[in-house]
Amino acid sequence: MSAETSDLQRPVMNPKEKRMQTIQAVLYVLAIVLGLVNGFYGSEIWIQTGEFISTIFIRLFRFIAVPIIAVSIIATLSQISKSTESGRIFRHSVFYTLLTTILAATLAAVLFELYAPANVTLTNADEAAQAVAGIKGKSYFDYITSVVPDNAIAPFLSANVLSVLIIAAAVGIAIAKLPQDSREQRVLMAFFGGLQSVLFTLVSWIIMVLPVGIFGFFTVLAKEINAGVAVGGLGTYFATVLTANFVQMLIVLPCLLLIRGINPLKVFKGMLPALTVAFFSKSSAGTLPVTMRCSETNLGVKESVSRFVLPMCTTINMNGCAAFILITVVYLLQNSGVDITWSTLAVWIVISTIAAVGNAGVPMGCFFLSASLLASMNVPILLMGVILPFYAVIDAIETTLNVWSDSNVAVLVHKDLYGDI
Repeated sequence: MSAETSDLQRPVMNPKEKRMQTIQAVLYVLAIVLGLVNGFYGSEIWIQTGEFISTIFIRLFRFIAVPIIAVSIIATLSQISKSTESGRIFRHSVFYTLLTTILAATLAAVLFELYAPANVTLTNADEAAQAVAGIKGKSYFDYITSVVPDNAIAPFLSANVLSVLIIAAAVGIAIAKLPQDSREQRVLMAFFGGLQSVLFTLVSWIIMVLPVGIFGFFTVLAKEINAGVAVGGLGTYFATVLTANFVQMLIVLPCLLLIRGINPLKVFKGMLPALTVAFFSKSSAGTLPVTMRCSETNLGVKESVSRFVLPMCTTINMNGCAAFILITVVYLLQNSGVDITWSTLAVWIVISTIAAVGNAGVPMGCFFLSASLLASMNVPILLMGVILPFYAVIDAIETTLNVWSDSNVAVLVHKDLYGDI
């Protein structure tokens, strides 16, 4: 190993850092136990307190997520003119993003053929129609149009992360194209670099009190479990979606890590706080501050990698979304009378991969994107209204998979470039 690569290796944690990580892990476990006990057996006022805490933390994560996406992309791309590192990081990130997303869509197609979910007859047609009333008139082209920003401020106010990514990429590249080492370039790079440091200081404060948030999250989870969930006649469809997510999460992605000589259990342990937040927030964009912090602090991923790869992956690396889009669209096509063949599935592997890359990392993004795709093809989407009540569970698992995949991509890119995970 060269001296340069050796210098890039993660420093060994001192006893104080190890002790702090142990204390943090104990607090996480304690928060989970207390949250579950509160959700199952707590009084009304304590359950409301847990729900209040959960809401506050989700709002905090969403508050800081969009600025971090914008500033991290700008700060990284503005460095392109000074180093070839950013270009290499970008190429590796796109490769692994497309690889994992295509694998997720292909797995979904195989499982759809294997499970062969049967068509359903709607008994609550009126309720289903009401649930999708706002979707039917919107085409997929409308969705694409909404991504192109027509206002510099609106994407930030509406948390349209894909639009924010486009704006940030344009600004970052524009700064890189300014005259080399000019006063304007130095000032702008210093400003965005300093702003990035401020944002990560805010993130560190949120992470310090994260056990309180986890207590709230698990209180809400326990309460929802107590309420009960009825799947009904769509059981095979839901089984297909959930199997696709869990196989991708627990088998495909860990195998990819093992092929590159990375221990999946080590990565999982390091990213556990982020995966927990992802499950409860149902937003990979909202989870981004925790994802970046965990990858840097717990796994030793270089800032130049994590602060570029993760914001980008949050908006384009959607393994769970690719699987959901393929299975849902093909299932509704089948229910509308279309004969589903392997050639049909092959076409939808490509379409769902492209659609997932264009999806925004926000709650229910995949659901509305699937509905828009179907509406653009004039396929009846009444069944989406039946799926909707159960989508909260699917969305939570999909988001966890998306954040897990984002983390894997960051680790793989770091391994390719520096070889020291």
